[in-house]
Amino acid sequence: MIPQTDRPGADPIDPQIAPQIEPSWQAQLRDAVRSGAELCQLLELRPQQVALSAQAAQQFPVQVPRAFVGLMAKRDPADPLLLQVLNSALEDRHQDGYGPDPLDEAAYNPLPGLLHKYPGRALLIVSGKCAIHCRYCFRRHFPYAANNPGRQNWQPALDYLAADSSLHEVIFSGGDPLSAPDTQLRWLCERLEQIPHLQRLRIHTRLPVVIPQRIDAALLAWLTATRLQIQMVLHINHPNEISPALARALQRLRAIGPCLNQSVLLAGVNDDLDTLANLQERAYAAGVLPYYLFCLDRVQGAAHYAVPRHRALELVRGLRQRLPGYLVPRLAIEEAGQQSKTLLG
Repeated sequence: MIPQTDRPGADPIDPQIAPQIEPSWQAQLRDAVRSGAELCQLLELRPQQVALSAQAAQQFPVQVPRAFVGLMAKRDPADPLLLQVLNSALEDRHQDGYGPDPLDEAAYNPLPGLLHKYPGRALLIVSGKCAIHCRYCFRRHFPYAANNPGRQNWQPALDYLAADSSLHEVIFSGGDPLSAPDTQLRWLCERLEQIPHLQRLRIHTRLPVVIPQRIDAALLAWLTATRLQIQMVLHINHPNEISPALARALQRLRAIGPCLNQSVLLAGVNDDLDTLANLQERAYAAGVLPYYLFCLDRVQGAAHYAVPRHRALELVRGLRQRLPGYLVPRLAIEEAGQQSKTLLG
């Protein structure tokens, strides 16, 4: 047997202590779980323990990175991370007041890839892809095919931003903007830098939470090189999502300043005081400040996640009593036609 070595003449490497090479974030994205049946198999769940819906998966495909699956408890059909991503028969129920475009974003979509809803800032749909398909997503029915300009067709949106001097901030969104390659993100950032009245670039992403390796050298290189102020906004719903790998990734992000977190209040996932308080504490320990706690957007297929308004207010009152003010997120809803988020309580 030939000894394992890292260079000619070196001592053999003990395979028990040899460093493990993590797959790239792109490889992890390609290798994501793409069926509820496989997800249940990995978690050792029997079919009768869950009510999978083929119709729901057809309308909104299942996609879950395996690293995120690894944070779920086996043999627990009520695991709070699993409940966010499993294609449930509850999605098939019709509920009055829920529709495909709950925020009427079609009315604020003047050009492919551009949403302009609020004064002072505009949003670019940088990618229609996500690393994870959260079943409550308010854009699960969004027309991404019509909002995917590609590098050669971004100019109309850039001209729109340049012509409106009241705009000071651009938001990269999607989908998940960090599912786009860094070459594309850097190129678009450089175009925005050339517009003098733009001062800030905000990036809304869940990808580092589910694949922490996304915070790599290539991403940090263009984030730290731009003249624009960068604000990263993560999407963490439950303290179990804050893995050691995410905490290490967030250490690298501190070069651009503190991250913010926005969560969605979800029935059966995080609608209890202990969970929400623990989420704020653990996120802050990892360098993330609370931003918003959103009531559910009324998107078709997600009604079973809704938490009554009075319960949401009760939970935030409880957080105020338990935590220092800087750890209490703002409870908010987003309403079609309004010029800002609506704060509650």
